[in-house]
Amino acid sequence: MSEGGTPTSGRRLAQLAEIPVGQLEKVKPRKAQALAEWGVTSVLDLLTTYPRRYIDRTRAADVADLAVGDEAVVFAEVRRVRANRNPRGRSRVEAVVADATGDLSLVFFNQPWREDQLTVGSQLLVWGKLTEYRGRRQMAHPVVDLVARVESGAAESRMLQIIPVYPASAKFGLTSWEIGTYVKEALARAGELADPLPVELRRRFKLRGRTAAMVAIHRPEVPSDPWPARDRLVFDELFRLQLILVLRRRALERAASAIRHAVSPAEASGGSGATLVERFVSTLPFALTGAQGRSLEHIFADMAGPLPMHRLLQGDVGSGKTVVAVATMLAAVQGGHQGALMAPTEVLADQHHLGVRALTSGLEVPDPGRLGGVRPLSVGLLTNKLAAKERARVVAGLASGDIDVVIGTHALLTEDVRFASLGAVVIDEQHRFGVEQRASLRAKGRVGSIDPDLLVMTATPIPRTAAMVVFGDLDMTVVDELPPGRASISTSWARGALEEAAAWERVRSEVVAGHRAYVICPLVEESERVAARSAVEEHARLSAGVLSGLDVGLLHGQMPGAQKAEVMERFRSGAIQVLVATTVIEVGVDVPEATVMVVEDAERFGIAQLHQLRGRVGRSSLSSWCFLLGEGGSEGAVQRLGALERTTDGFELAEVDLELRGEGTILGERQTGSSGLRLAKLRRDKEWILAAREAAERIVDADPGLANHPALLEEVRFILDEEDAAFLFKS
Repeated sequence: MSEGGTPTSGRRLAQLAEIPVGQLEKVKPRKAQALAEWGVTSVLDLLTTYPRRYIDRTRAADVADLAVGDEAVVFAEVRRVRANRNPRGRSRVEAVVADATGDLSLVFFNQPWREDQLTVGSQLLVWGKLTEYRGRRQMAHPVVDLVARVESGAAESRMLQIIPVYPASAKFGLTSWEIGTYVKEALARAGELADPLPVELRRRFKLRGRTAAMVAIHRPEVPSDPWPARDRLVFDELFRLQLILVLRRRALERAASAIRHAVSPAEASGGSGATLVERFVSTLPFALTGAQGRSLEHIFADMAGPLPMHRLLQGDVGSGKTVVAVATMLAAVQGGHQGALMAPTEVLADQHHLGVRALTSGLEVPDPGRLGGVRPLSVGLLTNKLAAKERARVVAGLASGDIDVVIGTHALLTEDVRFASLGAVVIDEQHRFGVEQRASLRAKGRVGSIDPDLLVMTATPIPRTAAMVVFGDLDMTVVDELPPGRASISTSWARGALEEAAAWERVRSEVVAGHRAYVICPLVEESERVAARSAVEEHARLSAGVLSGLDVGLLHGQMPGAQKAEVMERFRSGAIQVLVATTVIEVGVDVPEATVMVVEDAERFGIAQLHQLRGRVGRSSLSSWCFLLGEGGSEGAVQRLGALERTTDGFELAEVDLELRGEGTILGERQTGSSGLRLAKLRRDKEWILAAREAAERIVDADPGLANHPALLEEVRFILDEEDAAFLFKS
């Protein structure tokens, strides 16, 4: 098919996904099983296993030209291999490789499988740094890619000049050379691929056809071939996701109309004085930051508009998102409606309930049935731990309208929960809730075609490029200032015994000063398979040891809800001075007197989680400290802990996390399945994210149901998971 040919001809993605990889002649049953364990079960999976880099064989260095300290690629043949173990059982594999100009040794420690990989006569591309040991030139632990392997006395070789290097897996016995062989056959048997991208879009963005792109990225003829091919395939991945997000947004807009809240002072108060929101803001013990003020301007404009609000509020730890959320719900209440905030855990729901009640204390709302015509604003709590009598009272209050604002967990979604008039829904830590759960709570406020406003919050900072992919169906507001009066948090990575002792001494000194401390452990109980301290065991060890004489409490997610609430209340009051906990306290827990945190086995946590944990201290004007305990271990862990020690800026850390761990860290479930990003890199492909968004909006706005783009519609349906499909097409 030519690049200007008919877009819908050729094999479709759905067809390629139905062909088991085992149908390829080169893939023997044992290798098919290995591929399946690696996550490659279909021809589509194989074709979207893209090369991670390319090596130009014509530019490989001659062995004789290398100087000690050089990093280079050499193309060489294995001449001999020797393996042995030292008295302590540590393995050492040494392979001597050579080209026409000379030879050198490749040395691998504790990788005994290299003896089987590096068979005599096999041809390799080797990348590493040349060193010298006892007068012998060598590379220790270089990157090795098998180009030609000797099997049964005959060499099988790839004659390409540009060698694609695939993300092979030693764990499953799969080499880059084998993957390339399978891909070559898959490309030949797949033939022409259907290209659903309209020709005018391909011309506008100068994109080549899908078939040409797929061939060029896997079988480049010249070094420049892969890059325009990559552009096209990256665009495909991002365009599919943006189509889904735009379709969802437009479906929501078509399906619902807004309450159109009275948010201006004249409308909301009827000319009779300050609005509920104004009274709330005036009673705060601090002034709103500029970012909070701008956020509320955007939110109130949405709430007064003709379409239901569908907005993401993103902010760093401690940036004051809760105040914005409360003001949002009060904007609904002042018009005679109710507000609901759903949190992912009981601990967080309890925390929000206490916080919202404190923030709104003294506020009154109109009530013609009361003497004086007003009553106190009512804030309720609904979680699964409530006793039956209290639950019945809260459910009745929501149905009658006597409860103005409710804070809850998934318990808000049960069938018996009904609202008199739900006007604003706030979802906290929205990534912990599915599409259906968010839709279910919002549906409880639907009256005919009128939907309540929706504000979703995340305290996990996300780079803008990632947010455009994950939350492209939401308007976005960033709270990018911290309230005044917040002390900075001093973070130290305790790499040894002396630094660790200093951390515990700081805990003691802060407790003596009347403050509180957290100790965070990655597990609840000891595991024989995971060498990490547990909260239960560590609580006992610390209480009898380095923290003896202090009141040390324990909190973890396996405790009953009532017990967790009791522990948190004792910690807030100071009855517990040091709280040993798991990550159950990761988000939202607010104890201003907590000034020091010790995170044990810190290398077992990711950057975002460590940043969230650290945010539990430094929540007042008191100086605060965070100590990260652990040796680091892997290079990735060293970089993560170093970044936490270097900065407290969550958005900067999110960029580091994206760089270190890739899109899966941020995209979560979107990274799995057919809709995942296999090739696109959010840091590198910012311009393609914008282009894909523009293209998706043009297509959907001109053709809302994609009726004139059947190939696109089929591809969108194919890549949707069941939850997304049910929501999108139900909408």
